Amino acid sequence: MMITRKPLSRRTILRGAGTAMALPFLEAMMSSARAADIAQRPKRLQVFYSPNGMTMPEYRPTGEGADFTLPTTLEPLAPHKDTIAVITGLGHPQAAAMGDAPAGHGRSCPAFLTGAHARQTEGPDIRCGVSMDQVFAAHLGDATQIPSMELSVDLPSMAGSCDINYSCAYTNGISWLTPTVPLPVTANPRAVFERLFGDGEALDEKSRLARLRKQASILDFVMEDTARLSGKLGMGDRHKLEEYLDATRAIEKRIQRAESSPPPAQAAAMTQPAGIPDDFAEHVKLMIDLQVLAMQADITRVGTFMIGRELSNRTYPEIGVPDSHHMLSHHGDNPDKMARLAKINRYHMEFFAYALQRMKETKDGEGSLFDRTLVIRGSAFGDSNKHDYMDLPVVASGGLIRGGRHVKVEQGTTMSNLLLAGLNLLDVPATSFGDSTAPLRELAGA
Repeated sequence: MMITRKPLSRRTILRGAGTAMALPFLEAMMSSARAADIAQRPKRLQVFYSPNGMTMPEYRPTGEGADFTLPTTLEPLAPHKDTIAVITGLGHPQAAAMGDAPAGHGRSCPAFLTGAHARQTEGPDIRCGVSMDQVFAAHLGDATQIPSMELSVDLPSMAGSCDINYSCAYTNGISWLTPTVPLPVTANPRAVFERLFGDGEALDEKSRLARLRKQASILDFVMEDTARLSGKLGMGDRHKLEEYLDATRAIEKRIQRAESSPPPAQAAAMTQPAGIPDDFAEHVKLMIDLQVLAMQADITRVGTFMIGRELSNRTYPEIGVPDSHHMLSHHGDNPDKMARLAKINRYHMEFFAYALQRMKETKDGEGSLFDRTLVIRGSAFGDSNKHDYMDLPVVASGGLIRGGRHVKVEQGTTMSNLLLAGLNLLDVPATSFGDSTAPLRELAGA
């Protein structure tokens, strides 16, 4: 006689005082007949965005198809070469200016995931289009606790214009819920952590500080519920649950260290919120790890991450580049400035490689998060000195595509075709593509 079990609810959570923890995907959540079927795992989307364009000679691969060589900027992706597709030739003609005005950040950034022309305005009457990630989030409906997560390492500029005649709303983020509603980014790891694991009832400041002083863990508050659930799980699921809880605690400790560490002397006059690490690399990795944790727990299946706000003037003395990023992007073909910009581009690519590795090593059933995720990395400009929006530096990855190739499309092919191809891979109905995008269909093995 076959003994069947009732699957554990996918929405099972661990509860405690002020805490509600979602669970990672467990075999106990599937019927016995479907437990080993990777096709039943949910599909996900992650977008990684770098600001201020690229030094294209250091980025563009040599060779085509599977016979290609990674250039200097892409060398950090060498361990992932078989699972990435470098796509060249894509552009966003929708980022073009009306009349004789030059192309700018205020149009190119909002076009990146929307393929729409942003209305020129510094006021509240902003308008662009719905972004690809939000189309997917709407398709998923209420499948997850949080429809999408928009993360960054830069706090948004809240008022006025950041680019000439264009509101800062156009350069703060890349996700648009509607043509008139850009979604705000979150740069504070503590705010993200509490959004993921709070129970919806915000702690008052006194309680928050008390928890911080005790270095208390949210795991302490769900200990009883964890023990109860573990007794119902098989050995494999218990191991997965332990790994998930260990990862959660490790991230929590890193946030607590950032909150309790005194600010450096040079930051004394800054108003940086508690919880944001002073070290850039730690901040970036912490935000990536939070995004991975949210996917592992299936709290969300849609995420965007900006390693810098468009027009970012961040400096990078830790890699020997004390110059402003945005100023270097207007290098005037000066070899020294181009070399320093290329160092920033490569540095950012190291973090993209980190994100891919974290997804590959995080379990999702019998596979990994990477297996059922579409990953897109890009910038709103190719050659930043020229504000070139018609040859964008785009990399696609994830288990949903065919990697290990350099895909050259017809120069000027709109990037909207890639966005539509991605939505098709995510099972979202979208219009078909013209012949000029045949290489993009090839990514899915068509």
